[in-house]
Amino acid sequence: MKNQQDIHKAISIIMESLETQGEAKGTMMNYRSSFNVFELYLAKHSITHVDKEVCLDYVFIKTGVSLESFETRTIEKNLNRIIRPLHLLLTYLQTGKFQYQARRTRKPFLCPECFRSEFFSFCEECEIRGYAKATIDSNREKIQKLLTFLENKAVKSSDEITIQHIEEFLATYQNASVKYIGTILYVLRNYFSFLHERGYINEEVHKSLPKVRMMRNSRLCYAWKREEVKKLLDAIDRCSSQGKRDYAIILLAVRLGLRVSDIRGLQLTSFNWNRKTIKLVMKKTGQELELPLSDDIGWAVIDYLKNGRPITTSDRLFVRHRPPFTAFGETESFNRQLHRYIVKAGLTIPPNIHYGMHSLRGSFARNLLEAKVPLPVISSALGHQDVNTTRHYLHIDIEGLRNCALDPEEVFKP
Repeated sequence: MKNQQDIHKAISIIMESLETQGEAKGTMMNYRSSFNVFELYLAKHSITHVDKEVCLDYVFIKTGVSLESFETRTIEKNLNRIIRPLHLLLTYLQTGKFQYQARRTRKPFLCPECFRSEFFSFCEECEIRGYAKATIDSNREKIQKLLTFLENKAVKSSDEITIQHIEEFLATYQNASVKYIGTILYVLRNYFSFLHERGYINEEVHKSLPKVRMMRNSRLCYAWKREEVKKLLDAIDRCSSQGKRDYAIILLAVRLGLRVSDIRGLQLTSFNWNRKTIKLVMKKTGQELELPLSDDIGWAVIDYLKNGRPITTSDRLFVRHRPPFTAFGETESFNRQLHRYIVKAGLTIPPNIHYGMHSLRGSFARNLLEAKVPLPVISSALGHQDVNTTRHYLHIDIEGLRNCALDPEEVFKP
C-alpha cells in the first residue's frame, strides 16, 4: 500500500517557504496558479498519490510533450513553468522537506567502466596539482565528451585509443574557433601524458597531438566608446533589486577594469569605506590588488546593499537573486546579463567581435591610454605582473597608432 500523502498541505508548505525566501510576487502567482490547476487535475481523475509518473503524464496532457524524466533539457518557457512547481512538489514528497534547488537539465555523467579508474585518477591529479575549480571542471567536461565518444566507437580500454580516434573526435568540433580547438588539444595532451606516466597506455599519444600556436595579440576584444558605455549603463533598471546588482557589477568592470572572476569573488570585507579603497586577491594571479573606490561605485554598492541585496548568509557581495540566494559559481560570466542590456540599449556590435564582460576591461584600458596615462600605471591598475601583458591593449588605441604611422614617401625616398 502506498504511503498516505497530503498534497494540499505539501503545496501550502512549499508556497509558504517560497514566500519566506523572498520569491518575487509574479513568480509566486505563477506557482500558485500552476498548483491550483494541478490539484484540480488530481481531483478530476481521483488521483490521491503523486509520483514521477503521475507528474510526467500531467505534463504530457497539458503540453503534448513527452519527457523521460525531469532531468530532460527544456528551453520552452511555458513548459518550464509547468515543470518547476511539480519538481518542487516531488522533492518535498520524497524528502519531507522544502528544498529549493535548480532542476537539472543534463543527465549526470556515468563514466564507462573501462575508463573509470584512469578518469577519476586524472581528476584527483588535477586537484593535487592545485588547479582552480573552474579549470578542473573544464578539463573534466572535455575528457567526459572524449570518453563518451570512445564508448560509442566500441573502444574497450585506454590502450586501444589511436590517433585516428582522436582525429575523429576533434572533427566533431569543426565549427569551433581555433582558440577553442587549441584548448581541447591542450587538455588532451595533458590527459594522455598522465595516462602514459601512470602506465594506463603504452604509446606516447600526447607527443603526436599538434600544438595550436596563437599569437598573443591576434585577437582583439571590442573597444567600447564612451557614449556606448553610457547607453549601456542607462539601460539598466536601477529600481529593481537585480538591476541594482547588475549596475554595480558592470560599473566595477567599466570604472576599474576588474575581471569577472574578481567581481564574483568580492566580499563584504573587500571595501574599506574609511579609506575609500577596494582590496582583493586576484583570482587569476593570486596577487593582492588595492584600487580606489570612486563615488559612483561606492554609492552603487551602497544602494545594492541597502535596497537590493536579499537576506543571505553568503559573505560574497554579489549573490543570486533566486532562493536560496547563494554566491555565483566559478563559471558565471555575467555575459547573459550584459547581452540583455546591450539589446535594451539598442547598441549594435560588429559581427564576429567578442563583446563579453572582459571587453569592458579593455575599454577601461583604452580610456587610460587616451588620457595619456603611462603604461606602467595602467599595468598596475589592471593588476598585470608584466608590463608586456598590458602592451596588448595598445592595439585598441587607434589615435595612438595613428601617431606612429609612417609616411610611405619618406620611407621610400631615395
